[in-house]
Amino acid sequence: MTVRKAWVVAIAAVGSGVAFVMLLVVGVYVVAGNLVNGVGGGAVRLAKGAVPAVYQSLVQKWGNLCPALNPALLAAQLYQESGFNPNARSAAAAEGIAQFIPGTWATHGVDGDGDGKRDVWDPDDAIPSAASYDCELAKYVKDVPGDLSHNMLAAYNAGAYAVIKYGGVPPYAETQNYVKTITTLEKSFAAPATRVDPSQQAAGAISYAQSKLGTPYLWGGNGTADQGGRFDCSGLTKAAFESVGISLPRVANDQYNAGPHPRREELLPGDLVFFSDDPTNSRAIRHVGIYVGGGYMIDAPRSGAVIRFDPIDTPDYFGATRVTEDGAKALPTSV
Repeated sequence: MTVRKAWVVAIAAVGSGVAFVMLLVVGVYVVAGNLVNGVGGGAVRLAKGAVPAVYQSLVQKWGNLCPALNPALLAAQLYQESGFNPNARSAAAAEGIAQFIPGTWATHGVDGDGDGKRDVWDPDDAIPSAASYDCELAKYVKDVPGDLSHNMLAAYNAGAYAVIKYGGVPPYAETQNYVKTITTLEKSFAAPATRVDPSQQAAGAISYAQSKLGTPYLWGGNGTADQGGRFDCSGLTKAAFESVGISLPRVANDQYNAGPHPRREELLPGDLVFFSDDPTNSRAIRHVGIYVGGGYMIDAPRSGAVIRFDPIDTPDYFGATRVTEDGAKALPTSV
């Protein structure tokens, strides 16, 4: 469905009250298309709450250890490796928040907090170790053609020798995907310096969501026939974007990482809006809706309610995500 057709369907499908809101959506969206300038440069700041507060200062500090690294890139790497889980253990025996295998930790682990111990399970050691190891690899591949950060990540995955041998990111599918995944996720952990482009699929996602207005809420609902077509909050947003070809994770706190994060005053129709009782930690997000303009969203709010329009300006408003196709594809499935 094209964006233009999606708006026509959206407006035609609703009564006069909802039609007014949807006309507002069209106006906001069209005007916004003339305002965006893409993501700007400058110093990288972490997006609000994207990194759990307990780790934010560590990521901010150690993410600036060398020019090939930045806090958002380090955050993306940690998220991809473990979902910020300090107790993560993989089938390949990788351990901790940074997923070091024992041999690599023995050589490259550092005592980040100066307590006299190098503990792979302690983020105060593991996060500095991840940054230190990244920067050490960057030194090995600094003379290799291409993007230094990309080559650094490739060396982390495939070894510095492979990067040097192939003169850049080696032609291994796993390594190429690793580099693309983390550099794409980086955009989700960085606070954009300027406005970011609206999603071309946003109108279709709104059209799908508003076609479900009045549908009763169901905890764990995905809209399947056996569930009577009912949804919970993240089930609705997942289905809305699937209708336009974008696959999101099932839960709201992972959906938050599917793209960059516009500020409240920069919201556009189709942005996902999130709510939490903890404004410092995206992993604590508990609710999500689809913004439609004018301070309103479509959401599946709670048991006993129906899918409806709700205001977003509440005390528990956390932030927003402008979903991108690449951003959604980059999200790990195991966090």
